[in-house]
Amino acid sequence: MSRVADAEFSIPVSFSPVNQYIEMAQGAEAAGFDRVVLPDSLFHPRRQDKDYPYTPDGSRMWDENTEWVEPLIACAAMGGATSTIRFSPQVLKVGPRNPLLLTRQVASVALLTGNRLDLGVGIGWDPNEFEWCGAPFKGRGKRTDEALTIMREALRGEWMEFHGDHFDFDELIFTPAPSEQVPFYVGGHTEIALKRAVRIGQGWTSAMMKFDEIVSTVTRLGELLEADGRSLADRGDGKPFAIQVVCMDRYGTRGFAELAEAGVTDIIVMPWMIEGHGFDAPVAQKLESIAKFGEKYGLT
Repeated sequence: MSRVADAEFSIPVSFSPVNQYIEMAQGAEAAGFDRVVLPDSLFHPRRQDKDYPYTPDGSRMWDENTEWVEPLIACAAMGGATSTIRFSPQVLKVGPRNPLLLTRQVASVALLTGNRLDLGVGIGWDPNEFEWCGAPFKGRGKRTDEALTIMREALRGEWMEFHGDHFDFDELIFTPAPSEQVPFYVGGHTEIALKRAVRIGQGWTSAMMKFDEIVSTVTRLGELLEADGRSLADRGDGKPFAIQVVCMDRYGTRGFAELAEAGVTDIIVMPWMIEGHGFDAPVAQKLESIAKFGEKYGLT
């Protein structure tokens, strides 16, 4: 059976118990999935000082009992238990983190997994995660732009220096460097975020969106890429500009085909949720759903 759509498929481990991660990655690899995507949360502040931007009422979709681990460490652990499937934080909050420390972590994961890392990156939305980690929330966009520029250059494994408004250092080098470029998938739905994805990224990644919103966003990304001398078909290295989405209203054979036709390259799905099982379902139940999905939609 041929694959249902000309796109890759990924599963998220978001909100699943941490002790299920490795088995889920192994099951997804066996079922033909292309990628595991992982959430990021530094900690859970009791008070919420800013609305969460991806729910209608601004509330968080999780509470203090939701399980999290540092996503890059999880990528390394799952990478050691698999051989082909890729890993993608979706998205790693760059704003509160130091880019030099983060570069070392990213390079290490890419090296230890054989270049199986697609780095989803974003700014971060919670002021407490910034301030309590020693980073100012004000000016976070420009600070993140500098951080991403530093990381992209540093991951080349060549001598570099940087003198900006937020970071300032003399010549240094990170070795060994990954033998392949680590793709950056930039998150965010605003015009500024889309321009950041085109300027620094090899792809764009979404939070939950409806199909029509995805279509308009992909169209805009195409316009921005064209103005930059690239295209959705060629991001500059001969590969298509990655469009990684969580779509709320397109499922099944027809829906997945529509997403691929709209330019989506990576469709994130939760097979166990499609079958009515919750985040806390036993791992055996999730593995069965993952295997059935791979067989039904021709992923193997």
